[in-house]
Amino acid sequence: MATTQTAAAPHPAPTLIGSVQRALRLLEAVGAHADGAPAKQLAREAGLPLPTAYHLLRTLVHEGYLRREHGVFVLGEAARRLAATGARQNRRGLITDSLAYWRDAIGVPVYFAVYREGEIDLVAVAQGPSSPAVEEWADFRETGHAHALGQCLLSQLDEPARRNHLRRHPVEPLTPYTVRDRGALLDRLAATERIRPVVERQEYAVGSVCAAIPITVGSVAATMAISLPVEQQQRLLPAVDQLRSAVGGLLSSFAFSISI
Repeated sequence: MATTQTAAAPHPAPTLIGSVQRALRLLEAVGAHADGAPAKQLAREAGLPLPTAYHLLRTLVHEGYLRREHGVFVLGEAARRLAATGARQNRRGLITDSLAYWRDAIGVPVYFAVYREGEIDLVAVAQGPSSPAVEEWADFRETGHAHALGQCLLSQLDEPARRNHLRRHPVEPLTPYTVRDRGALLDRLAATERIRPVVERQEYAVGSVCAAIPITVGSVAATMAISLPVEQQQRLLPAVDQLRSAVGGLLSSFAFSISI
């Protein structure tokens, strides 16, 4: 018996806002001229009537996406912020790809963080089903005293910068293994050898051990780290040594992160 097939209903056409499309064409036209361009030229390149172009240009100037200088229009701060955001996302993707390579090669989650403007910034993490990262149950920025990433970054700062950080983010016990007070932490950081990995065992999260290696990119303190379940802690130092041997080849990727 033959069956009758019912044709699938076509997807409705998306609703497009003409004024938005025209404004975007103008932004693209302005972006094509490093030194700016006058309204008549922009209208012609965007395929718009001059009165419409004037109206949209005034609106874009008002919103900060364009500036008018000496009779020509150039990109404004709002447009530059959008471009910078896209570039940062691309750089983060490059870093994550690099970390993912070593996650797969070593079989551990890999982290990358920098110390910027007085705060710990976890830039990227590469993890997988067989190598899950430590759950951020307490804000990494506020608990640098307890995890290897933070301890490694703080060890790269000078003494006044360390004390300033710890005034803003006091030492508090997160687990029974966390360093107990600021004095003990400062002594530990001062004794940390510059080229040695920083190892933390269950100080941030019970059941996890971590190791971090210092990276200097320009004047910015940075670090890469790995973590493992405590029952696999015998793998920690061999794995971080393997990662450290590869850092030189990865610095070109990490340089992107400094402006993220």
